[in-house]
Amino acid sequence: MSDWTLTAVADWSDLYDNAGNIPKGERWPGLWVEPAAAARAALSSAGRARLGLRYGPAERNRFDLFLPEGAAKGLVVYVHGGFWMGLDESFWSHLAAGPLAHGWAVAMPAYTLAPTIRIAGITREIGAAIAAAAAEVAGPIRLTGHSAGGHLVTRMLCEDAPLPGDVAARIAMTVSISGLHDLRPLRRIGRNATLAIDAAEALAESPVLLTPREGARLIGWAGQRETSEFLRQNRILPEVWRGLGAATAFVEEPDRNHFTVVDGLADPAHPLTRALLEV
Repeated sequence: MSDWTLTAVADWSDLYDNAGNIPKGERWPGLWVEPAAAARAALSSAGRARLGLRYGPAERNRFDLFLPEGAAKGLVVYVHGGFWMGLDESFWSHLAAGPLAHGWAVAMPAYTLAPTIRIAGITREIGAAIAAAAAEVAGPIRLTGHSAGGHLVTRMLCEDAPLPGDVAARIAMTVSISGLHDLRPLRRIGRNATLAIDAAEALAESPVLLTPREGARLIGWAGQRETSEFLRQNRILPEVWRGLGAATAFVEEPDRNHFTVVDGLADPAHPLTRALLEV
């Protein structure tokens, strides 16, 4: 008699429904609005916020840039989630607090949302946003992003990333927070009615199926209370890319769900902030 059991996914949409799998999950993204607005107001009053900077011609081709006290050690870029089809840069301003306290500037871009644009187009927009932010702040670049944003920052580590070579060479660390690194399962979920991911795009835009650039360094970071699919997505890219020569690790943070897992970036002493900045 075997001591193992074959399993298969019965409901793909459920495993990618974060709010539905978290008690009182409907409170998000609303819980982020007030702290983000307060952080933006405080940094603006201190002359340390440059809001709505442009990186392209589309309406949402903009980014907020938050500056530390004194000269910046380098640039952190945070790319938001929302399944490539929701939210914008304004929900996350408070998450700049951790890097700012360590002397890093923080850029938070918006991007055009599906179905107006395909995921491949969003990838190109984020490349342009990072290049524009990099022109504003000298020094090393550290990328982080949440959920769909985790996908977008790991795409920037691929050999075919839409980044100028000198900008790509400045990327010192990338932390993908609950990132979506394999798009193939997403063709099975209800949201694909909006995303319209087809087989070709799933192959071309899944970091797990692509080659990391030489010297890529990646941490996958998820909450232990996330669904089995998000935990699998968190593990799979570091495991595959380690076999392709990248330096990788993955973390499952106790007592964190898909939404609370980003909170560590607001705390200068939190392990998530320390891992991103290597302090």
